[in-house]
Amino acid sequence: MRLLHKAISKDGGRIKLIPDDAEDLWTVYNLISVGDSVRTDTFRKVASESSTGSVSTEKMRITLTIKVESIDFDAQTPALRLKGKNIVENDFVKMGQYHTLELETQRAFSLAKSEWDSIASDLVEQACDVTRKADLAVVVMQEGLAFVCLITSSMTLTRQKVEVSIPRKQGAASMGREKALNKFYDQVMRAIMQHVDFSIVKCLIIASPGFVNEYLMRHIDVMSHKQDLRCLLDHKSKFLLCHCSSGHKHAIKEILSDPAIASRLHDTKAAAESRALNDFFKMLNNDADRTAYGEAHVMHAAQIGAINTLLISDNLFRSQDPGARKKYVDLVETVKDSGGLALIFSTMHVSGERLQMLSGLAAILR
Repeated sequence: MRLLHKAISKDGGRIKLIPDDAEDLWTVYNLISVGDSVRTDTFRKVASESSTGSVSTEKMRITLTIKVESIDFDAQTPALRLKGKNIVENDFVKMGQYHTLELETQRAFSLAKSEWDSIASDLVEQACDVTRKADLAVVVMQEGLAFVCLITSSMTLTRQKVEVSIPRKQGAASMGREKALNKFYDQVMRAIMQHVDFSIVKCLIIASPGFVNEYLMRHIDVMSHKQDLRCLLDHKSKFLLCHCSSGHKHAIKEILSDPAIASRLHDTKAAAESRALNDFFKMLNNDADRTAYGEAHVMHAAQIGAINTLLISDNLFRSQDPGARKKYVDLVETVKDSGGLALIFSTMHVSGERLQMLSGLAAILR
């Protein structure tokens, strides 16, 4: 995220940003609330009447400012759609007329709030800090199936699915088995080269049941030397093999929970959240009195200063009720003021999905 202008305080203010990627749009989705005003360029059909009385319409690029009434995030495009009423005089759109703005990557926009709380300010600070970008990639695979994913601080992004039909070991079809496997490993290797930027990624985890990941590594080693693929040869130390129960995406949470790779991922936000969630479930099993989940129990624990680590879903801050958002902002600030740690989990991340099953709010107590 690029910051172009910032003039904010607790009493309000405006900020101008340019989202660089899908994760930045997800951050903006969590940043904008109903009632905020957003200004950006947009396209709108404008009707015009000629001297002969004929009416024609054309699409024009105009700058609009709307007061946001609804927010919709599309992770596939990715795009963020904001619907609301025009609040600034315009030659083509009347005051109070509805319009839908679409925020996209590489397009600047301005956001004004009547109050910038600590959660919103922290979101902007973190998103504009390039050192906090994604630094973890995962290939989760089994014979004939692989998912190449990037793990950012907020999202698990599936960059490519590789699927190749592999003949069985027995019967006439087995003759083409080795050829099919080599084709599969080659496609996975090409997907890694296309989607993993090793100048940013600190670690690439290749996980599978059995020895499939080792066979892939051998293929990569042979082909990278044979074809002099420097992007793989120069970053061989970043590859890490580990075991998982299946080659489907849901195995990523199992991978991130593996203590054997925790030290390699120690500095990533994704690993910190996974460790905290695993610690919570472990404590829930071994000493349930030192845990709390659900709004009533967690709020009470915060009031008496009993929370050591707060686990809270970003979904709670997107409430259309300003009072509800303020309640959760106050909760985070109360925990921090009492010396506790507050971790905000993204619902677009596997650890955030697990937390959602506990109402999106949990805590490890002192």
